[in-house]
Amino acid sequence: MTDLLEIDDLRIRFEGAPGHAVDGVSITVPAGRRVGIIGESGSGKSVTAMSILRLNDERIMSYSDDSAIRYRGEDLLTAPASRLRQVRGAEISMIFQDPMSTLNPVFTVGEQIVDVLRAHRPYSKAAARPVVVETLQTVGIRDAERVFDRYPHELSGGMQQRVMIAMAISSRPALLIADEATSALDVTVQAAVLETLGSLADNLGMAVLMITHDMGVVARFCDDVYVMNGGAVVEHGPVADVLTAPAHPYTQKLLAAVPRVRPVA
Repeated sequence: MTDLLEIDDLRIRFEGAPGHAVDGVSITVPAGRRVGIIGESGSGKSVTAMSILRLNDERIMSYSDDSAIRYRGEDLLTAPASRLRQVRGAEISMIFQDPMSTLNPVFTVGEQIVDVLRAHRPYSKAAARPVVVETLQTVGIRDAERVFDRYPHELSGGMQQRVMIAMAISSRPALLIADEATSALDVTVQAAVLETLGSLADNLGMAVLMITHDMGVVARFCDDVYVMNGGAVVEHGPVADVLTAPAHPYTQKLLAAVPRVRPVA
C-alpha cells in the first residue's frame, strides 16, 4: 500500500509558549485509506491537521528543523508558496467544523464552488455550472439546481456541511482532511454526512484524514486511528484493535467516557 501522506516527527512551538503544542507526531495516511486522529480539545490534533496545508499562522509559531510533512514524497514544510497554492484545494482539500464561518454570506453557494473549481481547473463560468450542480448531487443534495442559487443562510446546517463537502471534492483531491466536520450536526444528520463521505471516498479512491473527538465517528468511519494527548501520539493502529483492546491508559479512559445505553430493568 502506497503512503500518500507521511507526517514525520512533527514538532510545533507557538511564540511565548513554554513547550511544544505538537511534540514528535508521526502519522501515515496510505492512498485510499480512512485515517482518524482522535483526542480531547487541546490535544494538538487540529494544529497537526492545519500544518499539512501550512494553514497555521507561521508568524507566531515555528516547526522544528527535523520535522517533515511529505505528500507523495514531497516535503510541504519546505515547499515554496507557489507549490502550496497548487496543492491546496486541488490535491489536498479540507472541510472545517463550522460551515457558516467558512462560507461567504454575500455569494450564492454555487458561485463559491465555481470559484474554487476554476482556481484549479480550466473551466469557464458557464462550463463550471453543470459540473458544480453534478457535484452537489453527488453529495446527496436534492434539487441541486435550486440550491446552486441559494445563499448559505437559506440552508440548514446539514445542507451547509454538504455544500462544504462539495466544495472540497470539486477538484477531485487525492486527500480530504475533515476537521471536526460532523461535530456541530445532530446525530441523524451526522450519520448521513459520514455515509456520504464514505461513499465519496470509495467511489473517488480518495484518502480521508478525519479529525474528531468522537469515538463513534472513528468506529463508524475510519480504518486506522491515531490517539493524541498533550501534543503527542500515545497509541495508533487499526480501529478494531485500538477500540477493542486499547493499550494506553489515556485511550482506555476515552473509551470509558463514551456513554452507553443500558436497557431498563
